[in-house]
Amino acid sequence: MTSLEASFERCRQLNKRSGTTYYWSTELLPRVKRPYVHALYGFCRYADDIVDDLGPVPIEERTAALRDFGDRFLVDLAAGRSDDLVCRAVVHTARAFDLAPEPFQRFLRSMEMDLTVDRYETFDDLLAYMDGSAAVIGELMVPILEPVSCEAIDRARDLGIGFQLTNFLRDVAEDLQRGRVYLPQEDVRKFDAAEAFEQRRCTPEFRDLLAFEIVRTRAYYLSGDIGVGLLRGRAQRCVMAARSLYGGILDQIEAADHDVWSARVRVPGWRKIATGLGVVRP
Repeated sequence: MTSLEASFERCRQLNKRSGTTYYWSTELLPRVKRPYVHALYGFCRYADDIVDDLGPVPIEERTAALRDFGDRFLVDLAAGRSDDLVCRAVVHTARAFDLAPEPFQRFLRSMEMDLTVDRYETFDDLLAYMDGSAAVIGELMVPILEPVSCEAIDRARDLGIGFQLTNFLRDVAEDLQRGRVYLPQEDVRKFDAAEAFEQRRCTPEFRDLLAFEIVRTRAYYLSGDIGVGLLRGRAQRCVMAARSLYGGILDQIEAADHDVWSARVRVPGWRKIATGLGVVRP
């Protein structure tokens, strides 16, 4: 039987390996809170690995594996216990903070969309996907962070969307390598930027497209900032750190003149670590 400590440790490792910004920001939380946050991100990373990191496995098999994982998790969640190395910590976290099954179901539904949907026509279409892939993470985090007002839920959703939009802008080349384009097709046409995706290069039209999307993304950050103000103490510092580091990615994209094709823009690793240790203010 998997021990709870081993499960939390596995989730921590998944978080550190795949989400260094989130990981170092989590270091600002009280030690007692960190395992629960690692559990949520570990769950997300584990599901995402099924979608993207199974090698040359047919989509049908990936879909079956994701559904099997989701079904087993929901059964374990209802039972209040799990012997799965990742899910045991997640179930414990859900029980500790009274997290409902529905947000997890929405997350799994969006992960399955990644197996069958490779383009989004409108921003509203993309929002429907991000409801489960990003906004829901903010919802699940709120009970753990214990804000002073329930208004924090909507603001946390917006912050999660801002984080994911930032990822989409940074990872245009990597996503296209996987056959996906997350920037709305109506926006690509509006700026006449289709050639940039065909040739994988930073055209003037592509720069205009990314500049437009950055403005949109920052609007979500501004809404999320209101929610940050509803947090207290170290929880506030944790989210401020993630907000600062992710906002820094947008700054780096602009500094690179919106060229996300030549290299993956990054916030320097030293700044992530320094922020996590509190040496650099978020």
